[in-house]
Amino acid sequence: MNKSIILSIFCIFILLPKVGKAQINEDQLGAWYMYFFNTTFKESPWGIQGDIQYRNWDIGGDLEQLLLRGGVTYKPELSDIKLTLGYGNVTTGSFGSENSTSSESRIYQEFLYPVQFGNRIYTNHRFRYEQRFVENQDFRTRYRYNLFLNIPLNKAKMVDKTVYLALYNELFINGQRTIGNGNSVEIFDRNRFYASIGYMIKKGIKVQCGIMNQTTDNWGKNQLQLSFHQKI
Repeated sequence: MNKSIILSIFCIFILLPKVGKAQINEDQLGAWYMYFFNTTFKESPWGIQGDIQYRNWDIGGDLEQLLLRGGVTYKPELSDIKLTLGYGNVTTGSFGSENSTSSESRIYQEFLYPVQFGNRIYTNHRFRYEQRFVENQDFRTRYRYNLFLNIPLNKAKMVDKTVYLALYNELFINGQRTIGNGNSVEIFDRNRFYASIGYMIKKGIKVQCGIMNQTTDNWGKNQLQLSFHQKI
């Protein structure tokens, strides 16, 4: 075989992964704007929670995802754990000038377990199992574990007018590799690491501003995150 042909084939195989990654600008800062809410029905163990997230590949305008999610919660008597059964609808956009979108319906079950260490370290452990109905794909499942950490800075506890450090790390694991039409995904789906400064305006209302680094098996990218959290 001609040496130039062999060299060309070799170069193609070397460059293919880079071409795939170049579809997303990893150096461009994205932005997620989020609203979270939760409430309970008077003194009962039942309640609802949900969130609205507008995610962009850039600071604004290039849609990454629009996520609408809500669920029914149950908190057993004399326990700090919270159980959730919920549904999410996700519209995913394409990076850059392309305007095509895909849709996903998602059912999820969640287990939230708070643990406090001393007077100043507040943690939450969240386990979530998702059943995903993604457009043009086979039925999929996914496992998620998130460790949240809040540390008050200007006060000893999380009370009114508290400035606090908020951290979390969330790991996503796919339940299946084959997703239909001869396509497959890795078992590792993604990881998200987040660091921010939060402010508790008053009991039940807080805001956070920080940076989240999201890494998938194909790319990694930083996103600015602005979030408003409300307990109604």
